Amino acid sequence: MRKLIALSFIVALVIGCTTVPITGRKQLTGVVGSEEVIAMSADAYKQVIDSVQLSTNQEQVAMIRRVGTRIQKAVEQYMNNNGYEGLLDGFDWEFNLIESDQVNAWAMPGGKVAFYTGILPICKDDLGVAVVMGHEVAHAVAKHGQERMNQNYAKQVGLSIGAVALGQDPTLAQQMVFQAVGIGTDIGLLKFSRTHESEADELGLTFMAIAGYDPSEAPKFWERMSAGSSGQAPPEFLSTHPSHETRIERLNAALPKAMEYYNKSTLK
Repeated sequence: MRKLIALSFIVALVIGCTTVPITGRKQLTGVVGSEEVIAMSADAYKQVIDSVQLSTNQEQVAMIRRVGTRIQKAVEQYMNNNGYEGLLDGFDWEFNLIESDQVNAWAMPGGKVAFYTGILPICKDDLGVAVVMGHEVAHAVAKHGQERMNQNYAKQVGLSIGAVALGQDPTLAQQMVFQAVGIGTDIGLLKFSRTHESEADELGLTFMAIAGYDPSEAPKFWERMSAGSSGQAPPEFLSTHPSHETRIERLNAALPKAMEYYNKSTLK
């Protein structure tokens, strides 16, 4: 059985690659397919939402859902206009605001998004929320969670992967979903790779621009985030995230192209 599973995995490595929109990067997504990942992620999202306190601030909740819906429309517009219609198959968008001091937000495969109230002072308004929303939605659209799950499977070829693939270890499968989308057991965030973070920045900038949000706000948001960290972020070479300075520099470099989308936006 182990040999059969390993052989199946090798075949999937050969044929199971997809292309990330906008960046064109090739990624491994074929061992665990989108349909399965989205289904497991929906279950995991419900578990999180059922276990936390959702915000009752109607104004803030409305802002998260208003911005989320515009980013959703921008993503769908881009995908439909660029031959990626099938990439959103199975997406069932949802936007929730969790009452927590954590300065965080995240998105599950399939378009399930959560913001924490702790990040709203840094966002300040719709524009700041659009920066974060575009970035987190980009993780889902670029299949970063699915890619990471496949990478995790690659490290566990043998009995463990067989048990998960056969549905014999649902607890392990659930743990791998949380790890894949970057959620720790305390509902804190685990870090995506530098590649994923930089890619989400690039896609997110495009999505917010198409949605009619001025992309020049993105570097300003990260300047506020940097100021709010009080110098506590580790040096870039010790972190899987780009440094705030590197992130701001790359966003500024990508602004001219994003402004082209913004100036043509029909979603303003």
